[in-house]
Amino acid sequence: MLWLVTAFAAALAAPAMFQDRLLYHPARAPAAEMASAGLVAWPAEGEFRGLVAEPAGPARGTAIVFHGNAGHAGHRGYYAAILTRLGLRVILAEFPAYGPRDGALGERSLVDDAAQTIALAHRLHGPPLLLIGESLGAGVAAAAAASQREQVAALMLITPWDRLEQVAAHHYPWLPVGWLLRDRYDSVAHLAQIGRPVLVAVAERDRIVPARFGMALYETLPGPKRLEVVHAADHNDWIRYVDDAWWRSALGFLLGEPASR
Repeated sequence: MLWLVTAFAAALAAPAMFQDRLLYHPARAPAAEMASAGLVAWPAEGEFRGLVAEPAGPARGTAIVFHGNAGHAGHRGYYAAILTRLGLRVILAEFPAYGPRDGALGERSLVDDAAQTIALAHRLHGPPLLLIGESLGAGVAAAAAASQREQVAALMLITPWDRLEQVAAHHYPWLPVGWLLRDRYDSVAHLAQIGRPVLVAVAERDRIVPARFGMALYETLPGPKRLEVVHAADHNDWIRYVDDAWWRSALGFLLGEPASR
């Protein structure tokens, strides 16, 4: 019986001990390697917090993109390609311990750093400031927006969850994840009083963060809000299923500018 108790305790302890490895999958790269195709270090190479791309004409606003849990900001150049074409300045924010950046993994580290990025972008570029978060980045954006509400005009949350605990319980139903989780990323709580337009985009066939978790978050939002279901899409290929018209409509809602599909 003792061996059984010991084995069970070890099974419970392992996820708690290795949460960072389960949740965060950073790719390391020097800033010079990440900067390409019109992307340059932001705010400067010696103070690297991400990459920036400018539109061809005057910027109608600035979008800060907080990426998902794998890779680094340089892998999200497609956001810059789309959004600069639609007139936005785009900052691909980098997390601590990703790309060339030092720092610790974990919710407090990533959210505090994101709040600093938002404050700096607002100081350098002014309003309107749009936050775009994908997957883990949606949780980071929601939490950082709660502390930087006055600087944020709107949020787009792509394949988000309501609470990380819900997603963890989906993938590990045999574990008491409520006891084990260190990082919570409770977007329901963080956005309860946001008072800004929020667009929630879920992938219909998402196998990593099933669409129902994003829909649950949407239901709790105070509004103004909009739900977009990207039909036939999975977690990592959703962007193939949307076009410029989709983006124009989304930006029109978020920035209060009339747009047609």
